[in-house]
Amino acid sequence: MSDLETRLAAIVRADPGLMHVLEGVRDQGLPDWRIFSGAVYQCVWNALTGRPAGYGVRDYDVGYYDPDTSWDAEDVVIKRVAAAFDAPFRDMVEVRNQARVPIWFPAHFGEPYAPLSGTDEALARFVAPAFAVGVRLEPDDTISVAAPLGLEDVFALTLRPNPTRGVARDWPRVVERARARWPELTIIAPETA
Repeated sequence: MSDLETRLAAIVRADPGLMHVLEGVRDQGLPDWRIFSGAVYQCVWNALTGRPAGYGVRDYDVGYYDPDTSWDAEDVVIKRVAAAFDAPFRDMVEVRNQARVPIWFPAHFGEPYAPLSGTDEALARFVAPAFAVGVRLEPDDTISVAAPLGLEDVFALTLRPNPTRGVARDWPRVVERARARWPELTIIAPETA
């Protein structure tokens, strides 16, 4: 585990809400699962800027990978995970089968989305390196980290477009929402990314 991964794991452990969700999801035994995106990078940004744990977190994105891409199969998992939590977490944990993302992503975001072979592969397609971080609470209570674009941006409070994909159509909105909650962010514009 790298120094930044060790640091990230310590920050995650200090966030009681995120740990509660990690424990609850782990107990569901989902295949190839991670909690990623806002619940993770916002946890780090809160720790770095002295904000309370949970500040800015609207939901906990849970990705898992099941080759069964039927809506019925995913719906069973969504309901099972929701039933494992009490309010407010029941309504904040958002579960999505990453194998199904290519089915709905183009219509929702107006961009193509090639099939995936696993959950961690999805992270490399996130709109910013700072967002492309996932964590999982393993059976031995260690926290594993997936960050295909590195952890440097999340710890540097830097928001830049993902250099391995085109700039997201809603990039200005992404920046505006993040900067409204964490004005300390350094924003690197798409032209200079």
